Amino acid sequence: MLKSLYDWTMEKLARPSGEKWLAGLAFSESIFFPIPIDILMIPMILANRLKAWRLATITLIASVIGGIGGYLLGAFLYESIAAPIIELYGYQDQFTKVQGWFDDYGIAIVLVAGFTPIPFKVVTIASGFASLNPLIFILTSIPARGARFYLVAGLLWKFGDPIKEFIEKRLTLVVTLVTLAGLAGFAVLKLI
Repeated sequence: MLKSLYDWTMEKLARPSGEKWLAGLAFSESIFFPIPIDILMIPMILANRLKAWRLATITLIASVIGGIGGYLLGAFLYESIAAPIIELYGYQDQFTKVQGWFDDYGIAIVLVAGFTPIPFKVVTIASGFASLNPLIFILTSIPARGARFYLVAGLLWKFGDPIKEFIEKRLTLVVTLVTLAGLAGFAVLKLI
């Protein structure tokens, strides 16, 4: 079943409309979407490695714009929209702790969350709620998210065929590992 879903996804994502889906999900992942955008970007790059840098750029731009959206929700619509998102993931306590750290460590928090599997959406909302300087937030989000997406793109561009072969042969293992990485990011945030 996973193999047929993988093949279907590869075929759909290879189409030009796949880039629009990538951008939309990258945007929403910075605000509320629970699945790391890399999961969508990886098969798209494997379907056409020549588009690796373009796809990383689309993902970066959409993710940062989504991050600005999350920031604005935290700054202006926390009670009505952002708080329910935080509650949905069960991060109320962690959110309170993280927001208190923004005065001293705001840049570091954005850098770490932007690059690692720690859910970026929580940090975008907390940045706005804590009134982190919006220009600093944006200028920190760009290299953090860019490093993550361009690293993935670069590795797939350089080593795409062996990686694609590995994924196709061990699809269940790959899906399990990616899911565990995402869950680890959520768990790290829960431990804060």
